[in-house]
Amino acid sequence: MRFTSLVIELIRARPRLVVWIVVLVQAMLWLILPLLLYGSPPGDLATVLAYGREYQVGTDLGPPLAFWLGDIAFRAAGNHMFGVYLLAQLCSIATFWTLFLLARAVVGGQQAVLAVLLTMTVTAFGSPGVEFGPLVLARPLWALLLLHSWQLMGQGRRNAWFAWSIEAGLLLLTTSAAIGLLMLVTGFALATVRGRRTLTSFDPLFALLVIVVLVLPYLVWLIRADTLTLPQWPAIADLSARALHWAELLGGLLLAISGMVVLVVINSGWFGRNPEDAPIIFRPPVDPLARDFVYFFAIVPALAGSLISGLFDLDHVAGGAGIALLMSGLAVIVATGDLVHLRRQRLLRLVWAAAVIAPALGVILTTLLLPWTGSAEVATSLPATAIAHFFGDSFERRTNRPLRAVAGDAQLATLISLDAARPHLFLDATPERTPWLNFARFNETGGVVVWRASDTVGTPPADIARRFPGLVPEVPRAFEWPVTGRQPLLRIGWAIVRPKTP
Repeated sequence: MRFTSLVIELIRARPRLVVWIVVLVQAMLWLILPLLLYGSPPGDLATVLAYGREYQVGTDLGPPLAFWLGDIAFRAAGNHMFGVYLLAQLCSIATFWTLFLLARAVVGGQQAVLAVLLTMTVTAFGSPGVEFGPLVLARPLWALLLLHSWQLMGQGRRNAWFAWSIEAGLLLLTTSAAIGLLMLVTGFALATVRGRRTLTSFDPLFALLVIVVLVLPYLVWLIRADTLTLPQWPAIADLSARALHWAELLGGLLLAISGMVVLVVINSGWFGRNPEDAPIIFRPPVDPLARDFVYFFAIVPALAGSLISGLFDLDHVAGGAGIALLMSGLAVIVATGDLVHLRRQRLLRLVWAAAVIAPALGVILTTLLLPWTGSAEVATSLPATAIAHFFGDSFERRTNRPLRAVAGDAQLATLISLDAARPHLFLDATPERTPWLNFARFNETGGVVVWRASDTVGTPPADIARRFPGLVPEVPRAFEWPVTGRQPLLRIGWAIVRPKTP
């Protein structure tokens, strides 16, 4: 009798159960890991919360939806990062479940499980998924938009128009790349016969009306803020450097799917001696339009996003790597054929588990070992809670009122803005980025100015002293690192700007 593992039988018999198990396990891993290891929020998460606290219709960081939801989750958890980490993992769960529904509509339930398993090995869905923000919130919205786009064009389900319009509007309120993503969906619809047939009705007009109603406040803000300016094209002399930057971004995307490539190579029949013994996952024939749909949205967002970012010298792929690579696993399954042979099952399981766990191991090693190997600072190891509590408590004891604003070093100021009193963040070096405060208002309400202390006296840097004349520095406060290692104590210079109002 041919031996088939329990995992294969579960994929065949209970595909939805397998998806829920692996997705929830991964979400639990990335919920617990930052709570245990991160002393401060990763990436720009603290800035997201500081901006979300103001509930601005728009900022220089983009549309407001992700910032609002981040602040709501933070407050709901009692001003604890647990709420934001949980929200990030809910976005991850929604993304993978929606991807499974889309894949099931294209290749059937059994092979849809394989598509989800392959997509989970993409490193963009590992530790970067903890940094809740526009790039993370856009993933489930983009997945839902693709699902309902296929229901409209491939299955002729007109009742999906309302959901599609809501998702398109929310995506426009989440990321600046939404316009380009919607243009890709519209371009694919216009390029296909069934897509053009879908657009020849009054339903798209009603969907457009819903989108306009959703984004109207943000559109008004854009017009009033005079931010509707096209990016500057690079000079001829800069094209070679921009092309190199594009190659780096494209190489980063290829590196992110390296685990998927290794799994495909291991499962190939090149090295198999007995291919007839491998269990088979079967699917019905794929609709030609579905094949084009999957290939288009697996390749074009990655190429176009990396090209735009390289051309305009952006730090990351437009829309984020999670959106660019969302359909990569499903594209591999569609390209494999109607019969997927699962060869070397034990090795496949080991490699898949290693690809999923590798980003978590990288976070653990970085947090615990990097402080011992040199003096490099781990951004997530800053004692954010202790820093915020000290300066908030010191200001309240000195002035008998809660801390209202914090300025100075941008990284430290954003961490202090997470204190229980939720002081306003004031970026004094670029005050136009924080329009809710200015120097006059800051001096009136009072606040704390912080900087990295370079001596035991706590002399403020020249630029901070110039922006805040008459600043009287306090004795620098030293904070211990969670993992001390070879790093010196974190010394923070600070000064209090006393309120002018009684």
